[in-house]
Amino acid sequence: MKTTFKILYIYIILTFLYSTANAQYILKEADKQFDMYNYAKAVKLYTQAYQQKNTLHSSSRLAESYRLLRDYKQAESWYGLLQGMKGAKPEITLWYAKMLSFNGKYSEAKSNFEKYEKLLKEVLPEELKQIKIWKSSCDSAIKWMKSPKPVTVLNEATLNSPKADFGAVDYQNSIVFTSDRGYTDPIGNKVAAPFLKFDKIRKYPNKKIYGATGNAYLKIYQKEIEADSISIFHLNFKGDYHIGTPVFNAAGDEVYFTSTRTLHKFEDIVKGEKINVEIFSSKKINGEWTDAVPFRYNKVQKWSVGDPFLSPDAKTLYFVSNMPGGKGGTDIYYCKRNDNGEWQDAINFEVLNTPGNERSIALDSRYHYFSTDGLISMGGLDIYRARIKDGVVSKLENLGFPINSSQDDFAYSLTSTKKRFLSSNREGGLGNDDIYSYIDTEKIRVPLDIQILDKETNQPLANTVITITDSNGKPIKIQTDENGKFNIYLDENSDYNLLVDKTNYISESTKISTQGIDIDGKLNFDLALNKIVIEKPIVLENIYYDFNKAKIKPSSFATLNKLVEMLKDNPTLWVELSAHTDNQGDDKYNQWLSEMRAKSAVFYIVKNGIDVSRIKSKGYGESMPIEKCNTCTIKQNQLNRRTEFKIVKQ
Repeated sequence: MKTTFKILYIYIILTFLYSTANAQYILKEADKQFDMYNYAKAVKLYTQAYQQKNTLHSSSRLAESYRLLRDYKQAESWYGLLQGMKGAKPEITLWYAKMLSFNGKYSEAKSNFEKYEKLLKEVLPEELKQIKIWKSSCDSAIKWMKSPKPVTVLNEATLNSPKADFGAVDYQNSIVFTSDRGYTDPIGNKVAAPFLKFDKIRKYPNKKIYGATGNAYLKIYQKEIEADSISIFHLNFKGDYHIGTPVFNAAGDEVYFTSTRTLHKFEDIVKGEKINVEIFSSKKINGEWTDAVPFRYNKVQKWSVGDPFLSPDAKTLYFVSNMPGGKGGTDIYYCKRNDNGEWQDAINFEVLNTPGNERSIALDSRYHYFSTDGLISMGGLDIYRARIKDGVVSKLENLGFPINSSQDDFAYSLTSTKKRFLSSNREGGLGNDDIYSYIDTEKIRVPLDIQILDKETNQPLANTVITITDSNGKPIKIQTDENGKFNIYLDENSDYNLLVDKTNYISESTKISTQGIDIDGKLNFDLALNKIVIEKPIVLENIYYDFNKAKIKPSSFATLNKLVEMLKDNPTLWVELSAHTDNQGDDKYNQWLSEMRAKSAVFYIVKNGIDVSRIKSKGYGESMPIEKCNTCTIKQNQLNRRTEFKIVKQ
């Protein structure tokens, strides 16, 4: 007997040591991928590490990785989880507030900005000013959502792909834009498009795949107005990495664009630590683009220059840069062109710049359009327009909702028609960044009144976010008032999908239609949400198996499909699915049978699109009866034979 216990003890110790060593290896590899900007790979590894041991480090890195991948729903979930962990810094609350804002939860975001302010031991004047802007942004966003601009924002589906597509501009009866669609990510992750940064260099970058996204490098693409096909837009430029955001003069024979390239000496790359973005230009002579010429202010080892824009007369070049001496992250600059074609000294466009980041300027005869995250916004970058007279801003205006969204909106572009292009990573797109356009539209006609309630208490749920998506995939976000109510006007004769989202509640989706509604008609919509209770078992009704078998019967599919839809509506939830038996038969057999049945149900759910890391199976056999009885009735046995799920992480 002693020998048996000794062997068992040694087995347990060896298992523990192996598990610990394996966890340390996974975490080390995750950190390596994170440091190399390979966030999609890092997420997979940190998830494994967290599931073995839920440490502050793995949780923090999951939150940060999802944020950098711009998967803001997942990031919100992890930052929210981090707030309750020992050792969490005040910055966690700040990022949680920002993620809530990006997800359109403005009232909750404001509360957390206020909480962050209280957590700081000392608030500097600039910090206080920025916090005030963030709080005011939440109030303004709610106001703008209640009074949307009379425009219809359309997804340019013929230009977009499942990858990043942005920066559309007119060019000689075609649309030219930037995309990283060249490589298909086998994992299928939604990943971020780079702005003004490049991988930290420890070796020469892969020439096919950009590590931060798992996609191809950005390239310039072209689509003829009357054609269906999209092709590479070729310039005479030797570069293996990013190339994009082109701008043309009115004649179409001069182009400015941005690019990243490696330097000649490896030691220079290591010394510079990262490769910055540069601007190049080319001219079209006899139908051919000349060799690309570097811009005067390229200084690849010290700063980035990008987002070029030529004034309509081609005498002024605007660009953004993080060069020293600016007001914040990236500032707008401009250069005047001499008669000999050379660019004069760069001037900081101070009247537009903020301590935040400015991006992608464009001009028409009346306004300067630009994107910024340094002013009051709906979240991330918002598009503004400014009227400038005698070097002073006489009018500064946020373009409002739905032109702007709770996420990044940038690359505003004017066309030869009344159509306006913009780029955004807002919800409902085909990929990460998508190209959108907007035009004037008729007034929306059908009123919809909504009220959201707590299912258990029947009390109204204030500040619930409702995403309304039409048949074209165009989402609109609204937020309920203190009575859980909101009213909005929808297009007549249209179908919509509603996703109702409230922190700490299970999100639900449903469909509504204005088809056949009379001109004086009205829609009323009420929905009750279930509060999330961690580890609370929820019985799945109508799950059936053949006698003594683990295979799920087709009559059970409808119930499991509802669970699949719930998990799709709530992408941050992790669940445990469990199977239970009655006390008839052998204990060990019942345990084995319940495990097989639970695995069978999980297999069905994973097969229908839910990531295996979000759901685990557990068989409890006859160990957890609802009805505790030795000689049970048929009804008691039926209650004990059940399939359940419980939420283990929200």
